Amino acid sequence: MVLNALNELYNKCVLIDEPMSKHTSFRIGGPVKILVEPTNVDQLIKTLEICKRFNQTYFIMGNGSNILVEDAGIDALVIKIAESFSRVHIENEIVVAESGVLLSKLSKLVMRESLAGFEFASGIPGTLGGAIFMNAGAYGGEMKDVVKWVEVLTEEGEILKIENGALQFDYRTSVVREKGWIVLRAGLVFEKGDYEIIKEITNELTKKRVSKQPLDLPSAGSTFKRPTGYFAGQLIEDAGLRGLRHGDAQVSEKHSGFIVNLGKATCQEVMDLIEVVQKVVQDTFGIILEREVRIFGKE
Repeated sequence: MVLNALNELYNKCVLIDEPMSKHTSFRIGGPVKILVEPTNVDQLIKTLEICKRFNQTYFIMGNGSNILVEDAGIDALVIKIAESFSRVHIENEIVVAESGVLLSKLSKLVMRESLAGFEFASGIPGTLGGAIFMNAGAYGGEMKDVVKWVEVLTEEGEILKIENGALQFDYRTSVVREKGWIVLRAGLVFEKGDYEIIKEITNELTKKRVSKQPLDLPSAGSTFKRPTGYFAGQLIEDAGLRGLRHGDAQVSEKHSGFIVNLGKATCQEVMDLIEVVQKVVQDTFGIILEREVRIFGKE
């Protein structure tokens, strides 16, 4: 059985019927059948081999910062690549980091070495793997600007090293996302800079986030992608939807581009609110808002 094989591989450190609300920044989501957290590449590869042997459906997640899990949960195996998969090595201007490291932690390590170019990532809540998967970005910077190469694991168990030019980075996507590959680690390249200047820029961006974003409430970050030539939050506000509430899901009072969980929001409440926002904005401005938040297990 799958569970027996996983218990043996993980020395019984396997979570059963684990609430996904504990593993997402939205604090929303029903139970997952099985959840494991590999600590190295070999264990991850063996986990995929077990899935293949028993025809077990699986999904990969990082820090759960850009996903929404359905209330019914997930009848599958979730492989969480996070804190236990987060080693970092820095040599000169090259940083090699495993995919589970948080961007917030990685940005501090980069800043400590007086390396410039990663200030934009200091407030992004996800892991390096998730950031590469969706080419995360903020304040004019994106992962495509700093990634030199990425090492991935394919569904067939093959490890590939992909250079930046072949990663097909675009707005909130990459070839990693299109192919469904698993990011193992990545090489990032920066330039030597002045520590005080780097710190000042980082602090300034932090102040902007704190003042403009609803960081005090659970959310999945920006709910919608940025429409060409517009800002989603501004369109939503101009449509009169700031503060609109459905159950415990609410269009943030602080930043209309965020839908937040006021306490006991369900996935269905969030999805219903998203649909209302999309319809009103389209009816008002003729602009289609594309959801940035992923429905985990389906997208």
